[in-house]
Amino acid sequence: MTRIRLFDHLVLMLGVFIMVAPVVVAFMTSTHEAADIHRNGLSLTWGGHFTETYDTVLTRKGGFTGEITGARMIWNSLILGIGFAAGKIVLSMLAAYAIVYFRFRLGTLFFWMIFTTLLLPLEVRIVPSYEVMNKLSLTNTYTGLIVPLLASATGTFFFRQFFKSVPEELLEAARIDGAGPFKFFIDVLVPLSRTMIAAIFIIMFVYGWNQYLWPTLMTTDERFFTLVRGIKQILLVWVGSNIPDYNEAFALAILAMLPPVMIVLIFQRWFIKGLTESDK
Repeated sequence: MTRIRLFDHLVLMLGVFIMVAPVVVAFMTSTHEAADIHRNGLSLTWGGHFTETYDTVLTRKGGFTGEITGARMIWNSLILGIGFAAGKIVLSMLAAYAIVYFRFRLGTLFFWMIFTTLLLPLEVRIVPSYEVMNKLSLTNTYTGLIVPLLASATGTFFFRQFFKSVPEELLEAARIDGAGPFKFFIDVLVPLSRTMIAAIFIIMFVYGWNQYLWPTLMTTDERFFTLVRGIKQILLVWVGSNIPDYNEAFALAILAMLPPVMIVLIFQRWFIKGLTESDK
């Protein structure tokens, strides 16, 4: 048994090393000057230029217009990630609530019609989605970045399965107390769903934060560039006469990782409960 546990821990440690080592190398390399990186390659030692490099990527204006900063791109990414996650949760909960509790004719058919949208990811419908947003004059807007991403069945499926596990006695008790559909939803289902909401929020925030293709298509105004969208753009603009700014590229990559990691760490306990327990 001891040998088995030792082997399990060795496997876990190896997995942690494989996952963390590239991040450590990128962070350490970002503290060196671009010339040192160009000459010596990646580094595992502290370079001493942490404050200078990260202050530059966060506050120095760049891009084609000379007005975009790393801090602005982080803000745009936060708006996209939070807006997408919150919108997805609201729409998914309302759709699942209607399907489970209103029991209208062909409700199951409508659910499976919604579920089949999983077969149509954004990449498949990106051209018509862009055409619609363009006709509505929503390009280069936060609305145009967020709304087309909301149409999928992932959240609806999870909340439907969760609502179906809620005891019928709660619904009957709410009716006896005179609670209407809206009050039952707000006062009973939403509090019961808090762990599921946390789990879906983490998944959707990370998905929205990491979006690259859709922001690339929807934004031509640098004021709306997301961090993932802008890393390559700023790197192309910041290329010097001979040596690219490798340190700033690594710094932007590290900064792009921090918010999703923080969200996962903060909501980790609720995330696990939301995926493994009903918490009722």
